[in-house]
Amino acid sequence: MTPEEAIAFVRTHGIVLEAAAGPVPSLAEAIAGAPIQGSWWPHPRGKAIFRATRAVRAADEVLVCRLIDGKITLVHRLLWPALVRCAGRLQADRLARVTETHTAAGRHAVRTISFPQWVPATVSLEADALTERAALERLRRCMPIDANG
Repeated sequence: MTPEEAIAFVRTHGIVLEAAAGPVPSLAEAIAGAPIQGSWWPHPRGKAIFRATRAVRAADEVLVCRLIDGKITLVHRLLWPALVRCAGRLQADRLARVTETHTAAGRHAVRTISFPQWVPATVSLEADALTERAALERLRRCMPIDANG
C-alpha cells in the first residue's frame, strides 16, 4: 500500500485505528494483509507500515487523536464536522490532536492540541449546520458510538 493508498483507506473508512485492533479497521493490518500479533515494527511489512502511517499522520485531511479506546485513531476531514457536533457525547481528551516531533536530541516528543483549539473555523461552521441526529448517523456509519469510552 502506497502512502496515497493509505490516505485513501482512511478517507474510505472515515475512522480507522493506526495499528491497534478494535471496532474499526486498522491501517497497519490492512497494509500487512492480516492481523498482526504484537508490535508491527518487526513485521515483514513494517517498513511499508511506517512509511504509510507517517504519510497519513502528515496529511492535512487526517486528524490524529485517541478517539477509539485511547488508541491512535485517524479521522478523515469529512467526519470532523460530525465529531465537533457530537463532542458533548465524546470524551474531550479523546478529541485532542496528537502530533509527534523530533527533538534536537533525536527523541520523539508527543504534543497534543486540545479540543476545540485545533478545529478550523470552516469545520465549526459545518458542524453548526448539522443536526445532532445527522452527525450521530455519520459517525455510526464508521464506528460504534460507545467505542470512544
